[in-house]
Amino acid sequence: MQRLDVEDILKATNGQLICGEPDFVISEITTDSRKAGVNMLFVPLVGENNDAHDYIGNAFENGASVVITHRDIPPRNDKSIIRVQDTRTALGDIARFYKEKYNLPTVAVTGSVGKTTTKDMISSVLTMKYNTVKTQGNYNNDIGLPLTVFRLEHKHEAVVLEMGMSHFGEIHYLASIAKPNIAVITNIGMSHIENLGSRENIYRSKMQICDFFDENGLLIANGDDEFLQKKQEGIKTITYGIENKACDLVAENVENLGMDGSRFTVLIDGENYEITVKTPGVHNVYNALASICVGRAMGVSMQDIIDGIREFQLTNMRMEIKHFGDLTVIDDCYNAAPDSIKAALSVLKDAKSARKIAVLGDVLEMGGFAETELYEIGKNMRNIDALITVGSNAHFFADGAQKAGIQVIKKFKTTDEAISFLDGFLRSGDTVLVKASRGMHFEKIVEALAER
Repeated sequence: MQRLDVEDILKATNGQLICGEPDFVISEITTDSRKAGVNMLFVPLVGENNDAHDYIGNAFENGASVVITHRDIPPRNDKSIIRVQDTRTALGDIARFYKEKYNLPTVAVTGSVGKTTTKDMISSVLTMKYNTVKTQGNYNNDIGLPLTVFRLEHKHEAVVLEMGMSHFGEIHYLASIAKPNIAVITNIGMSHIENLGSRENIYRSKMQICDFFDENGLLIANGDDEFLQKKQEGIKTITYGIENKACDLVAENVENLGMDGSRFTVLIDGENYEITVKTPGVHNVYNALASICVGRAMGVSMQDIIDGIREFQLTNMRMEIKHFGDLTVIDDCYNAAPDSIKAALSVLKDAKSARKIAVLGDVLEMGGFAETELYEIGKNMRNIDALITVGSNAHFFADGAQKAGIQVIKKFKTTDEAISFLDGFLRSGDTVLVKASRGMHFEKIVEALAER
């Protein structure tokens, strides 16, 4: 993090200095009182279950030199205290102020599924030419994005930021901080439809990523998506796809290599290039196409783009292939949406193993759409030997799978019940897909499989 002083914080937040010196220099910003240290600013946030204002004393004990607060707390001679209207808003205000210090290419990535993988692949491509900062994991909300911005230093040449949302207006807010030059939208799916009501509303929400474009802003969008295939009025747009041959960049000769990934060709400036994606799942071809578009827009050579895609590494719990003895586990348990579940099942179907077993959990924030969507996924399951479901809406998968003729179907309410069943059911040579929404904490199942 580059230099910020208390006066900068006051300007950014329109805050009031209760005590301390305006020229005191801050070395780092944290929202975790346990990580607070000397010369650091502690930002206490209010969550669903606790209020970090209760830990301001702990932060000071751990060495924090500056704190912002929307509570009244007594002055201290040896600390700086800044009063603001709301600490969560102030965190974004400080990030916006800090980001404006850097005139560097900024890529923002959103979409219903595939955001994190696409962000990571784009970063892998850009790193071939630029010193690049990217969102760690999926720190993609109004807390995680500011914390990523604070990692910027003058040595950096590009930044790739992931933007997530569950309600209308959240992408607009994140874009107001990031002010991207290039925006990537991976698709418009069913994620968070309970909150937004329709895919049309999800589309409108995602398009807010362009709200702070200048005249040179560039949107890169999945042209196979029915909502994104049309050119956006007033916005320079590049589309990519596989099925829609009218896209600006089209993957041809797509070859599914199973657990070894995919291979395809693209025609660029009259020359054919072969691209290899080592990550399993043909859906990752879309992520590679988006990465090619971003790389070319930012002047990365085709050879570096090809190398960057080939060297790309997945974030944990996203289509990770793990081997526990003779058992193969597809760990895709970080999150789930209908489209990503279909993609994961396709990878499982292609596995070369004696038995293919899907362990699926609840898909959250689906509301009244859950029954139809999950039933359809179950009804269209093919080449799966067993389905195990966990939770309150995952049984809709099972209801559909009965129609599909899946031989072994088991429904459980808890992960512990599923783990107990799997312990006696699994055998050498099986491949197991583990996938559910984040709130189901399915990593517990993967950990149990590792310990068998």
